[in-house]
Amino acid sequence: MFAISLGDDTAELRPLEVWQAAEFLAHMDRARDVVDPWIPFASFATDLESATALLQRYAEKQAADTGRLYGIWLDGALVGGVLFRVFDAKSGNCEIGVWLESAAQGRGLVTRAAEHLIGWAVHERGMHRVEWVASAANSRSIAVAKRLGMTRDGVLRESYHYRGVRHDSEIWSVLAPEWRARTER
Repeated sequence: MFAISLGDDTAELRPLEVWQAAEFLAHMDRARDVVDPWIPFASFATDLESATALLQRYAEKQAADTGRLYGIWLDGALVGGVLFRVFDAKSGNCEIGVWLESAAQGRGLVTRAAEHLIGWAVHERGMHRVEWVASAANSRSIAVAKRLGMTRDGVLRESYHYRGVRHDSEIWSVLAPEWRARTER
């Protein structure tokens, strides 16, 4: 297993694997109130069986090279994560997603973790376009997309039905030449 420092000795980015289902479930229970208003990710892990199944789906996606899942650990505790929800090496397009517990917010962890994923996708895997999709009402997520140097491509009006409400989805992206120019600075 590997761990990538997220800028200090107490924060790390690591693979999130099936054998960590109990830790993942405990984390989702802590993060549910922050995550659940925006995406159904937390609602997919409500007991040990469903948490294991979600992690297994991402293990299968990684094996098929169509997605990946990583955890963010702070002081030894799982506090968030980043993932490639979609990873299409043939087309050169992928979509990144993130979440973080309230107690770990405001430290730049999600931004730094996303930078690692985008850098790997562009530099190692040759991805051309990295997308970020967020509810237009999720200002924290949109702020991260801006910090990552992404461009707002547009809004899909009322495209996402969740918890009985239709949400506008903002689509943000960064292209490989833009990312390379950013990282060369």
